[in-house]
Amino acid sequence: MSSTTDGRAGASHSDTPDASVPARGSLRALLPALGAHRAMVARTCAAAVVEQGSLVALLTLAAHTVGTAVIAGQAPSPRTVTALVLLVLVRPLMTWREMDLSHDLAYRVLAELRVRVFDGLARSAPARVAGRRSGDLAATAMADVEALEFFYAHTTAQLLASGVVFSGGTTALAMVEPWLPAAVLPIAALLAVAPFADARGRAARGARTRAAAAKLSADTVEAVDGLRELLAFGGLPERRGRLAEQGRKVGKAQCAEATWEAMATAVRDLLIVLAVLGVVAAAAQSVASGRLDGAWAPAAMALALSVLGPVAESARALSQAVGLRAAAARVDAAVKAPALAPPPASPRPLPPGPLGVRLHRVSFDYGGRPVLDGVELTVPAGQTLALVGVSGAGKSTCAHLLARFWDPSEGSVQLVPGDGAAIDLRDLADAELRRAVAVVGQDTPLFHGTLADNLRLAAPDTDDDLLAETARLCGVDRIAPLDTPVSERGASVSGGQRARIALARALLAEPRILVLDETTAHLDNTGDAQLAAALAQGDRTTIVIAHRPTTIRRADRIAVLEAGRIAEQGTWDDLTARPDGALNRVLTPAEAA
Repeated sequence: MSSTTDGRAGASHSDTPDASVPARGSLRALLPALGAHRAMVARTCAAAVVEQGSLVALLTLAAHTVGTAVIAGQAPSPRTVTALVLLVLVRPLMTWREMDLSHDLAYRVLAELRVRVFDGLARSAPARVAGRRSGDLAATAMADVEALEFFYAHTTAQLLASGVVFSGGTTALAMVEPWLPAAVLPIAALLAVAPFADARGRAARGARTRAAAAKLSADTVEAVDGLRELLAFGGLPERRGRLAEQGRKVGKAQCAEATWEAMATAVRDLLIVLAVLGVVAAAAQSVASGRLDGAWAPAAMALALSVLGPVAESARALSQAVGLRAAAARVDAAVKAPALAPPPASPRPLPPGPLGVRLHRVSFDYGGRPVLDGVELTVPAGQTLALVGVSGAGKSTCAHLLARFWDPSEGSVQLVPGDGAAIDLRDLADAELRRAVAVVGQDTPLFHGTLADNLRLAAPDTDDDLLAETARLCGVDRIAPLDTPVSERGASVSGGQRARIALARALLAEPRILVLDETTAHLDNTGDAQLAAALAQGDRTTIVIAHRPTTIRRADRIAVLEAGRIAEQGTWDDLTARPDGALNRVLTPAEAA
């Protein structure tokens, strides 16, 4: 087991708030995402105001027309009929326009959020990715972002529009009869406060739903990835039962949310009914006392009902949005993830020519568990070094520090040009570092596309001749023609074939420093020798992390890591000649011979 695996257990990678108490202000933190779409936000809000206002005007005018006809026996004028027809046409048109604009806005923001979530995960990888299940990451990158569609499409513009319409409608109601708003304002206040009264409970229920859904996503991805093993070892029934149980937990959490929302809807409807009854009583009293024309009584009731409708709908939307706090918190945490290797304020350029490597008094730990303790190691330019040690000694950690996935807690990792002026990796721009240093691991991910597409990953502009030559040199041409599609996640490619593809991919990038972390572990002796011949070409500096004696023996020099320090260095002959040496403690007697 490599040190990175041990490190994942010791470090904390959680970026998700407590499922029971999501962070406050999570939804507010996502409002700045609307800043890049101010014009569309303004159009959406204007459309929402016109859409809601047209309904209020239509209902009020229709009620007044009916009241006038019944009480005064007066038929509606042509102007009134024209206004009603126009309002009937405007209402559906603006409803469509508001929905079109709000969803267009929401999906534009979600598209940007997905990219920002991916950037955040990439920026903070591997610390925030290590130890986290791919299904859980997918839930944040896709499902949690998708859940925020409701917030952006049905909450922001509607809240503003309902406030404007309610203010205007209440003013109109007061002009008709000053006492009528007294029946509306208390109910409106209760509707507005209701979503916040149970905000904590709603957020907790929403968090449980999001957490259960993320767990189900992670379990499902894991089951699909391991389907062959589950079938081979008869583990499918147990895993199916686990998925079913997790699905029931998701359903239970969703039912709890739906039940509370149904109760909240009933309460809102009851409040509106009470408001209408209050308006009816107030209007009747005003008509009886002669303060209000009888024809205006139905119009007043219609006006009160229509201005409360948007408030109730906004309260419903706000209640549902509160349940999204957990998803918003997960997305916000991913977007704002800090870089584990922050970029330099003033990057230094790397001079051309060969580069050496120096680890100067490097110490590193995973969450308090020390792995490297003052490592001092120099690899001259053009030399091949074999880094050896027992599992967990810190070999892979050295490789990851060279790739600057992390920075050392003490000391520095340096590149040494020909003039001897060492440059700390922390002073290099990321693109400059990636061009100079390539780290190839044991498990090489393959992506959807052809074999040639996967080889060109680090060097997309590579011409066909160089691609074919590198593929031949590394034995990739023996796997399949380069235009062959690679199966999903490279399921049809063996470990040895992955090693050939990984090395060819790295060589096409022409790095000046190449780090191989157990890359050839799956190769047989013939394949190992072939890749060694490919590596021998060029003047790059190579660091090989390996356990295979033949691979170690070929190195110009060997360094043995033990207890977080370099225990000894030298050639194969020098180190194996020491019976009590550190290398002999790593190798078996047969391997040392």
